[in-house]
Amino acid sequence: MAATETIEMRERAWWLRVPLVLGDPRAVFTALRDDSREAAEARQEPVTAIVFLTGVAAALLAARHGSLLDDRDFDPVLVAVWVIAAGGIQGLFDYWVAGAAVFAGLSGFGEAGRYRNARHLVAFASVPLILSLLVVWPIRLAVFGGDVFRAGGSDHGALAWALDIADAALLVWAAGLVFVGIRVVHQWDWRRSIGAYVLAIGVLAAVAAGVRLFT
Repeated sequence: MAATETIEMRERAWWLRVPLVLGDPRAVFTALRDDSREAAEARQEPVTAIVFLTGVAAALLAARHGSLLDDRDFDPVLVAVWVIAAGGIQGLFDYWVAGAAVFAGLSGFGEAGRYRNARHLVAFASVPLILSLLVVWPIRLAVFGGDVFRAGGSDHGALAWALDIADAALLVWAAGLVFVGIRVVHQWDWRRSIGAYVLAIGVLAAVAAGVRLFT
């Protein structure tokens, strides 16, 4: 009984750290130093939720730029189904690839720890992207409706521009948290942290260029 309560307490603590990373990221990344099997299992469900939600946010952007409703085969319901399905796939792809890039960056400048921990670092650093799903997209859809997914629709002007800026700001925030995570989790100085971060960005950029080249 006591063991079960301990597991539940650990899992609850990691769920609480999901929003906490927005206000006190150092505390969350300090807790992430514990890479024991028990700690990793306790945070697996929150990590899975983060990965899925950030994937949905990415899929929404893809659906928008792809102007899915210009395709006669798509209607609003099918767009929603596509976003959810693609979001799961996109989230997993980004999680594993970004985790690998961070792991490569860490490996280039010292002891990298486990690949699993690098992936978890990326997951918690990406929490700001969920705000796009909870704040930016509800406003965008409420104001512009289905035109969001059509080329030349009504989703332009000052408000649309402001929402795009908000999305970009959230992405920059998440990218900044990756750096904070590297520095705090590994307790490195600024030089090593910056070096690992830049190398990780370089690896991620190379992967993105390769994907674009072969698609």
